[in-house]
Amino acid sequence: MLRFKSLGSGSTGNATVVQARGGTGISHLLVDCGLGLPQLDKRLRLAGMLADQIDAIFVTHEHGDHIGCARQLALRERIPVYMSHGTYLAIGEPDFAGLLRIVCDSQTFEVGALQVRPFTVPHDAREPLQLTCGDGDVRFGILTDLGHATAHVLQQLAGCRSLLLECNHDPQMLATGSYPPFLKRRVGGAWGHLANEAAAAIALAIQPQGLNKVMAAHLSEQNNRPDVVREVLARTLGCSEADILVADGPSGSDWHSA
Repeated sequence: MLRFKSLGSGSTGNATVVQARGGTGISHLLVDCGLGLPQLDKRLRLAGMLADQIDAIFVTHEHGDHIGCARQLALRERIPVYMSHGTYLAIGEPDFAGLLRIVCDSQTFEVGALQVRPFTVPHDAREPLQLTCGDGDVRFGILTDLGHATAHVLQQLAGCRSLLLECNHDPQMLATGSYPPFLKRRVGGAWGHLANEAAAAIALAIQPQGLNKVMAAHLSEQNNRPDVVREVLARTLGCSEADILVADGPSGSDWHSA
């Protein structure tokens, strides 16, 4: 059985736990660690977990709201950390005391009962990766922090039953909001973040291959709202707004099966 829980999603910090139950027992992968260590410990406890139950950490890229306390946590609990070579260079090549695992696009690796497959995305980072996770029966995709979907991105997500999907901004809210012009260009650009409609188009493209659960994530506090996201996704996917899950910035989400 595969399930997932957002511990927090947005510019204040991103972290997601993916859990698989298999013949080797229960496995936990922490995807991103963009919170302070005390806050991460607190949110793990609220999720019914302790940090020493995490089997591996996957860092998608070097931005602070994603890498956060990854090194501190890894060293404290002796947890392997997976990231791209570019991400490692971008954070200054710190010493991980033998815990660092360098991965790259389309290189599948295992974390207990989980099969993890990273893939490259267009984002303004050194070598950003997103990923899919599977337990042999179902696959779950995490797709945040990208400016647009390439054919490669869609190919990697094909067959995912559930998707944690960036819905960063509403274009009109971004255009009329308080961000300075340079930041509006960055967020709305091809190497920035996904607008609601672009995210919905991704979900629609992979829906025929089995997608039946979408959790909107990485919503901008200034340039988006959950009700706007639900309306766009539900209209595009032909479902009820109640069917669309939304990860809250400060508190994340409940556990959901993948």
